[in-house]
Amino acid sequence: MNPSELRSTLALAGIFGLRMLGLFLLLPVFSIHAHGLPGGEHALWVGLTLGIFNIVQACFYIPLGRLSDRIGRKPVVLWGLSLFVAGALICAAQDDLLWIAIGRGVMGAGAVSAAISAWVADLTREEVRTRAMALVGGSIALSFALSLVIAAPIYRLISLSGIFVVLAVLGIGAMFVAYYILPSTKPEPKVQQASLKEVFLRPELMRLNAGVFVLHATQVAMFLVVPRLLVQAGLPLPSHWQVYLPVVLLSFFLMAPILIFGEKKQQLRTILLVAIVLLLIAEFVFTSTHSIIGIAIALLIYFVGFNLLEALQPSLVSRFAKESKGTALGVYNTTQSIGLFTGAVIGGYLMDSHGDLSVFVMGAVLLLCWLIIAWSMRELPAKVVVSKDEVAKA
Repeated sequence: MNPSELRSTLALAGIFGLRMLGLFLLLPVFSIHAHGLPGGEHALWVGLTLGIFNIVQACFYIPLGRLSDRIGRKPVVLWGLSLFVAGALICAAQDDLLWIAIGRGVMGAGAVSAAISAWVADLTREEVRTRAMALVGGSIALSFALSLVIAAPIYRLISLSGIFVVLAVLGIGAMFVAYYILPSTKPEPKVQQASLKEVFLRPELMRLNAGVFVLHATQVAMFLVVPRLLVQAGLPLPSHWQVYLPVVLLSFFLMAPILIFGEKKQQLRTILLVAIVLLLIAEFVFTSTHSIIGIAIALLIYFVGFNLLEALQPSLVSRFAKESKGTALGVYNTTQSIGLFTGAVIGGYLMDSHGDLSVFVMGAVLLLCWLIIAWSMRELPAKVVVSKDEVAKA
């Protein structure tokens, strides 16, 4: 990537990671804090307060993504970040389960992930876009790992309200970056935009949407069980970050050369299939290990595959969507949110009715179905990657 592409990608990855931090930072501490609030003794209300962020996001991904195609990325992202800040301040103002739920709903309404991904695609050449998407996708894993490390100390220092104030301040900083540092992009030409139905039913995009559904359904279901496995192996909950953080960081070092090789050799289909197989292997390792080292190895295999897919899939969506990147990425992110919700519900049901290991069996079955669906995906040919023509025109 050239300096302009790298600067823009890092800035957008930071904004993307901030939104995910707003989701992840509460996970290690919220259930404990909510127990002392009115209604906090009911797990359903606590779960809805946490989950409303994703539910509302799922409703707004497509409208805001499509709007970003029409009026440009910057105004949509600024609007979404303003809602993120307003929602965080609502949560900080009232230490009450209902108001926290309302605030998180407002935060979720600023669903700009699709617009951010489309903005990355606008500001990068196709030959480096997968690497750019890897940085943005990597911000998800880093936000998750960081939240496991800092959530408890911050909570002890400034309480839950303080965490929301910190998120609001970070949101204001992200608005500054979006307005003053990132370049504006022109709206997509209206005459060339595909309808929502055409985007939704495009076979290549349907295949990728199915993939992101399975990826995040199995992810959230898996992390319902993994903390319990670590506790059973002898690692107390406050020390789990000692496994998660090095595993996530090491996975980035391992996935980077694989990703670069696939991009340079135009073997993205092959890398995608390999990544799905890695997830399958991780599921099987989880079913057969009971030690901390074994669980860490399974997590490492899993995160290498996960990070590859988090980089590859949005990049492929932006290429296949062409003139309707915001719309296509809106559908993609909506499917992702539905996958997160579905995985949590089905994973919880399987744990209660069939035991922890059934979650990994379900994950393996879903991943095998995804592998079969993805197998028919064509390798992205040179005629789709138009960088040569762009270079010639330049």
